[in-house]
Amino acid sequence: MFWEMLKGALVRQSRKMFMVALTIALGVSLTTAMLNVMLDVGDKVNRELKAYGANITVIPRAASVLRDVYGIEASSGKTGQYLQEADVGKLKTIFWANNIVAFSPLLETKATVGSDDITVVGTWFNRPLELPTGEVVETGIKELKSWWAVEGNWINDTDIKGAMVGSTLARKLNLQIGDSVEIALPGGTQREALTVQGIFNSGGAEDDQIFVTLPFVQQGLNLPGKIGKIEVSAITTPENDLARKAAHDPKSLSLKEWETWYCTAYVSSIAYQIEEAVGDSRAKPVRQVAESEGTILQKTQLLMLLITGLSLAGSALGISNLLMANIMERSREFGLLKALGATDRDVLLLTLTEIMTTGLVGGIAGYFLGLGFAQIIGHNVFGTAVAINAMVIPWVIISVILITLVGSLPAMRMLLSLRPAAVLHGR
Repeated sequence: MFWEMLKGALVRQSRKMFMVALTIALGVSLTTAMLNVMLDVGDKVNRELKAYGANITVIPRAASVLRDVYGIEASSGKTGQYLQEADVGKLKTIFWANNIVAFSPLLETKATVGSDDITVVGTWFNRPLELPTGEVVETGIKELKSWWAVEGNWINDTDIKGAMVGSTLARKLNLQIGDSVEIALPGGTQREALTVQGIFNSGGAEDDQIFVTLPFVQQGLNLPGKIGKIEVSAITTPENDLARKAAHDPKSLSLKEWETWYCTAYVSSIAYQIEEAVGDSRAKPVRQVAESEGTILQKTQLLMLLITGLSLAGSALGISNLLMANIMERSREFGLLKALGATDRDVLLLTLTEIMTTGLVGGIAGYFLGLGFAQIIGHNVFGTAVAINAMVIPWVIISVILITLVGSLPAMRMLLSLRPAAVLHGR
């Protein structure tokens, strides 16, 4: 009897129930899309922000003291402290190896071109590196500083006589692509002729520098296998109070706090693990980059949560209006049911079953519609697909139940207030 009445009500009210299902579907679709994007946006936003440079700098431990106290840069060669080039690959052996997306060793020195003093930086440009695991990755400043506007070509790491010149220095020395520039490194008895392969514009201090292959500087300074520092770009999690406490002093953490911090991709925990892997080193987060990444990510996620909340509230309001209109139209039907002996509980159960059945249909349709919206957002904003996260499904179910019940409350209240005698007499 109950199911026959339910089936009849749904058929008679099919248009109105369709509108209710459509309202639920729209709200759920937006919720599904926002939650999927929000759960996947961390890595994507972080990868977009990697274009703004390294967020961790690794320097010799002893040199970090000189830099902190006297402001002497480790890569300048003035500290006499160096890292081993052979240790660079160890960056990809830490627990958060997959979060390290680019890195490059640098060895910096002063040199002269004619009568001008310039800065020469030896580095990797796009070097294949075999890891201890046997995997081969390509890394270097081409990946690390992908925002550079380069006129000409990037240097091949095997081209030891090639050079890339910063745009400001190129104008000062009147250098063009293909020109030869003679430089004298400290302690060198002869000038070395380099061919300008590319002129870059970084928008920073690098525009006054010349970048060459790492072996060229190592040979010129007689420092085989030595590097001044390593710049690392890593995907990190926005820092919180635990991360800040650990950054101040990891030893102050309790065992549980330490495990949580160590197993979370905070920039401080990644830096700590780099220090463990690279001997006698000090890994220092570039705070302005790390903090900016965290702030942007948090605000992006907060915006998505607000959009999700507003869409659910709008859906609940729409459902409320539709159901109240439905109850008013069917007041004689409900009055007759009560007059024939149906209790308020019976009428509520019938009506809520109608609404929840409609909500179930709308929720399923909205979920799959939301998956499509998420892919549209992913391809248009990030240029890639958004991963479908199973964690979203329970939240979608909760959302459907929540907006359906909240939207039904005014209608249920009206239903309980119906008096059979009044509605049957048209009052």
